[in-house]
Amino acid sequence: MSDVVISPRVAEALVVDVLTHHNTHNENALSVAKAVVAAEIDGQKGHGLSRVPFYAAQSATGKVNGQIKPLIADNKNGAFRIDAGNGFAFPACDLALSKLLESTGDYGVSAASITRSHHFGQAGYHAERLAQNGLVALVFSNSPQAIAPWGGHKGLFGTNPIAFAAPRKDQIPLLIDMSLSKVARGKVMLAQQQGKRIPEGWALDENGQPTTDPDAALKGTMLPLGDAKGAALVLMVEILAAGLSGAHFGYEASSFFTADGAPPSVGQMMIAFDPEFFSGGSFSNRLDSLISTILLQENVRLPGSKREVLRENANQQGLSIPARLMNELHQLKN
Repeated sequence: MSDVVISPRVAEALVVDVLTHHNTHNENALSVAKAVVAAEIDGQKGHGLSRVPFYAAQSATGKVNGQIKPLIADNKNGAFRIDAGNGFAFPACDLALSKLLESTGDYGVSAASITRSHHFGQAGYHAERLAQNGLVALVFSNSPQAIAPWGGHKGLFGTNPIAFAAPRKDQIPLLIDMSLSKVARGKVMLAQQQGKRIPEGWALDENGQPTTDPDAALKGTMLPLGDAKGAALVLMVEILAAGLSGAHFGYEASSFFTADGAPPSVGQMMIAFDPEFFSGGSFSNRLDSLISTILLQENVRLPGSKREVLRENANQQGLSIPARLMNELHQLKN
């Protein structure tokens, strides 16, 4: 079947229709829709529209509370504890971002933990919005078990994405966004949906053997980026995102992909810095000098630099969505 081309606005409306039909409040549905369509635009399809059937199924069963509004559980001098209430992560992230934007100017640095949360899509989506408002951002999340401790074979930690973003003069922010597995688990899920094999080196099966079968990979473990060093970073993010927020560790969290069972209840941590305060007003010029020096070398491109072209293409030409997925989404909205 051929792909279907739709505009980002139509895609957002479709996601809202699907989710509101599956026991999700309109405001929450819109927050989710903006995030998944942004991921689709940026070429991160594992966090894009392919996630919507899973979100809808979980909201319908109550594994995700689609009706709940996130709240500020506590705050102290630029530090905030957000309770997502086992609802969607995106509204909780929106609340956290709004508080960071309000407080970082007063304190120079601010932070927000999010507890009882869910899959939050692209880490960079949240970090970039802070950078668009002049802040340097660090964003961390844990996720259900997918990576074993180095030398082990049983998954304890999630793929635990991290993102860093920094504002630039007259240009889109510098953005570094990665999961700490060799590839995001969403790419394995997407291969499973499409009936494709995955490259060797991405994952191990449940017996600790290399596999190119996405089904076996999802039952097994993902390999960490950078081997033992990556596994150490996974542990660090697990503590920052789940330990500091009081959320479930990866081995305690239920799957993001199934509609049954208890909520995943994972955690996130977001930290924002006022770069001009810390640098004495020199940050913007110093960053430009660094980036210019980097780009003097041939065949070098900045991390995340492709997204500007992808966004322009999406606005001009629309989004190309697999017909099978589009049919599924249209069926789910009725």
